[in-house]
This record gives sequence, C-alpha cells and structure tokens, in this order.
Amino acid sequence: MRILHWNQLNPAEQRAALERPAQQSRADVESVVREVIAGVRARGDQALREYTRRFDGVDLGDPRVDAEEFAAAQRAVGRRERQALEQAIENVERFHRTYGLEAVSLETMPGVRCERIYRPIGAVGLYVPAGSAPLPSAVVMLAVPARIAGCPRRVLCTPPDRTGRAHPAVLVAAELCGIEQVFKVGGAQAIAALAYGTERLAKVDKVFGPGNAWVTAAKQAVATDPQGAACDLPAGPSEVMVLADAAANPAFVAADLLAQAEHDVNAQAILVTPSAPLAQAVATALERQLPALSRRAILEQSLAASRALVVADLRTAIEVANAYAAEHLILQVREPRALLERIDNAGSVFLGAWSPEPMGDYCSGTNHVLPTYGYARAYSGLGVPDYLKRITVQELTPAGLRALGPTAVTLAQLEGLDAHAAAVTCRLSALEAGAADPGAAAGALR
Repeated sequence: MRILHWNQLNPAEQRAALERPAQQSRADVESVVREVIAGVRARGDQALREYTRRFDGVDLGDPRVDAEEFAAAQRAVGRRERQALEQAIENVERFHRTYGLEAVSLETMPGVRCERIYRPIGAVGLYVPAGSAPLPSAVVMLAVPARIAGCPRRVLCTPPDRTGRAHPAVLVAAELCGIEQVFKVGGAQAIAALAYGTERLAKVDKVFGPGNAWVTAAKQAVATDPQGAACDLPAGPSEVMVLADAAANPAFVAADLLAQAEHDVNAQAILVTPSAPLAQAVATALERQLPALSRRAILEQSLAASRALVVADLRTAIEVANAYAAEHLILQVREPRALLERIDNAGSVFLGAWSPEPMGDYCSGTNHVLPTYGYARAYSGLGVPDYLKRITVQELTPAGLRALGPTAVTLAQLEGLDAHAAAVTCRLSALEAGAADPGAAAGALR
C-alpha cells in the first residue's frame, strides 16, 4: 500500500489521491447497456434467454425459480446459516421500523389544512448480484424495508450459476423475507426486464440494489425513461475509508481495509491518519494478512488503488473524509463519537475499534446498500422511505379561501399566469355572490 504525505501534495495531487479506481470505458458500458435494454424491450423473454446464455454461460428456458428449487435450497442451507440469516433479518427489521413516518395534518392558517400521507410503491424490483460471491445479505437489506413499507408486489432478480440455479442462501433469505417471486436473471438484462417487463416478468415501478458498472448504467438509463422505472441510488464498487490515530490497532485497521478490498478489483480502501508510524504498521499488517486470504488475486489488484494518507492532524483527516464522502467510514480513534458531529459526508459510519464494517454489511441492523463514488455528498443509504411515496393534500374552507385566495391571485399575476389567477377569482366571486356550496356557485356564475 502506497503511503502519501498529504501536506507534501499540491492540490491536484491531493485530488488524485482521492480518485476512485478507473472503471470500464463509460462509452463501452453504455453501448452494451443500450443494446441489452433495446433487446429486452423488443424480444422479452427470448432476449433474456439469449443474454443469459451470452453473459452467464447457461441456457435457461424459464428463469423463474420454482417450488422444487426453493425446497432444494432449504435443504442445502444448514441450521447455523439459517439462524444467522434470521438474526440479521430481526436486527434489520428492528432498526428500520424506527423511521417513524407518521402522516401529518395541520392548519397553516385558519381554514387552510395541509397534509402529508404515505403510500407504498406498488411494485418493486430487488436486484441481488452474484459475481464471485453470493450475497444473501443483500436480500435482507433490500427486502426487509420493502416489507415494512408494505409494497404489495416484491420481485427479486439474481444471476444463475453455471448449473442454472440461484444460490441456495439467496433463496432461503428471500423466503424468510417474504419474497415469493425470484427470477434467475442478472446484469443489465435483469434491470431492463424489471423496468419494462417481459412475458413472464411483470414490470415494476422502482428498481433497487447494487451491481457492477453495467447494472448501474442500466439503472440510470431506465430511470430517465418515463416508460422505464425509477431507481434507488448510485451504488457501485465497494469502498472504505478508515480514519485512525496513533492509538489504533494496526491489525484491526488492515483487516478493515482488506474486508472491503476483497469485493472486486474495482473496490477501494483508504487509510487516513496523522500517525506515520501507524501507516507503516498497517502496511506491514496488510502484507502479513494477505497471503492467508482466499481472494488474494482480487485483493492484489484492488489494493493497487489503495493508499495511506498521512495528514497533519485529525482536523485535516476529517476534512479529507468529508471531501472523499466514503461509502463506509470507520473511525478508529480514541474518542470516535466526539468526531462524529463533524462528519458530513458518509454512507455509513462505524465508531471505534470494536465496530468492524462487516457488522453493518450483515447483521447490526443498518443497511449496506449505500451510495458510492462520492454520491454520499447528496444521497443516503437505503431505508423504508425509499419504498414509499409522499403525497401532499390540501383542503380549504370558504373562509380559508377568502383569506388566502388574494395571495395566490397576486402571485399568479406576478408570474403572468392569468388562468391560475382565474381559478381562484371565480371562486372568490362566487363566495361574494353568497354561494356557499359548489352547486350554488355554478348557478351564480352562469
């Protein structure tokens, strides 16, 4: 891991030190995504079969997971693993039920009532990537908030393996979370199928879930099409920033960096510390821990984009952390909670030496679907509100309209929108004529 001294870098070099790993050419990705989306829209299930054969290396006549495959998954997953999934679901549900989205109703002035009500999104598509590792934890993070929100239709897509089956743990997690519809479709073709529908897979209103560059590009493409589907947030390759002081345990820090760097070759892990000796100790610990890890080949590539930034003090470290806006931010310092109030940009924060990032990935109760690539400056991690629609309501009494109507008329005239003004003045005129109900008002205005 490269060690860079922040104060010795000029502004351009500092920006370069916080750059994410280069991904596939955006033009190439978008070209493939456009082809896939067009193919799925034109040929439906036939296109899904073709793309699954092309990208996943398996020919599936029907991508739906049937009862036999669900049953086989239940037999394949052991009791210990099932209990772990159940514990994770319990904690995630307990945390996400605290969002407290009560309806609001108040009078902004006498006779003018404004309300805010919530309705679940009617149909949601949950995408669970497979890649080089199954992600049953992603099922939990996507499906539990959807169930709490009350979304009536919840469908899950996940890529098949080379035998044409979904990973058993993914299916068990889906059943535990109340998901009955699972399709073995991955990549951009899954996003297209969810957004536009096929013969077997009915269209959804919003797509959720992380994925690679093609999945992310497909989500962004369908979200800009009125005939497509909305998407949750930009969630790409995983990343972690560890902010540590001289008191931090180098082995813990190294383990946290490796935990995220093992996701894929585009993952990124950065250490920020005011202690040069700690940076060196962490680099040594990385070299010591790496050989024992099963995903060493991936780690060797992802660590090439990782670095340690030695800064002057913790204040500078916080500035760097806010500038980077990490998906995962770990504060391994003497008083982590004292620094928390100064953190503005992060997807999820982990306080202290005993809060490793995988706890949030799996089972602490928060959500691991988080904004990456600096989007934490403006986006939040996934939660129940993402599965709901806010609807505002207003109701005026005749007295309320008399009091507030002239304000609306003045503002409409200010904007040169006379039809807006007329929609108010016709009612005010009816009230002046003594018509207290709409039927009488109609007669008064003839």
